[in-house]
Amino acid sequence: MARGKSERQRAQEQARARERAYEARRTLHDGIVARRRRDTVVAAVAGGLVIAAAIASQVAFATIGPGAPAPDDTSSPSPSLSSAPAPEPSTTP
Repeated sequence: MARGKSERQRAQEQARARERAYEARRTLHDGIVARRRRDTVVAAVAGGLVIAAAIASQVAFATIGPGAPAPDDTSSPSPSLSSAPAPEPSTTP
């Protein structure tokens, strides 16, 4: 007559099943951790690029955009060296 599985065989099969389930959970957890790390790096790089672009646009706006100070186009006469007479030395003691 065929006998059923012995207690020892059943215990070994259950141990193998527990080990497979444990490895599956570890693999899943490692994948989740890797995805979170990758997402964090991508978010940090994207945030850095956004901040750099904001700074660059502010600098460009202030230097060449409508926020730039207008150059002085006034025609003010510049002092001429030849138009003013030089003071003469005094001869008094």
